Amino acid sequence: MEGKKAQGLGYLKKKASMSSYQEEEEVEREEEKRKGVMDRSKGSSSNRVSSRLCQVDRCTTDLKEDKQYHRRHKVCEVHAKASSVYLAGVKQRFCQQCSRFHELPEFDEAKRSCRRRLAGHNERRRKSSGESFGEGSGGRRGVTGQVMQNQERSKIR
Repeated sequence: MEGKKAQGLGYLKKKASMSSYQEEEEVEREEEKRKGVMDRSKGSSSNRVSSRLCQVDRCTTDLKEDKQYHRRHKVCEVHAKASSVYLAGVKQRFCQQCSRFHELPEFDEAKRSCRRRLAGHNERRRKSSGESFGEGSGGRRGVTGQVMQNQERSKIR
């Protein structure tokens, strides 16, 4: 029993150190694993053949010759780039970040990434640009950087 508690605590520590983005990614991976196991247990040879087709309603594109990315996500190139498609009777768009379809209200205008993923991307971008700007490692130098450069020049002369 102690071993299980220790494993549980390790899991909780790991969870606590993860960002919400990483946590969501892990949950999605676990769901896909479970879904994959369920699909394999149900699967027959006829199901495997039909899985080569694009998942969009009324699309008969065979993905056998398409790129690995399109085969993995079961969407043809045309529908991956389309502004909207019908999937299970609902108007949706393929998200480039999530690699899955979302309903149209989850996107800003004509963007190809959902708001949730764009928000995470922008947050990470702001964090990294704030850190690099504060350290003066960016292309610009702060006042202290200019003063130090001027001092170095005066020492040389």
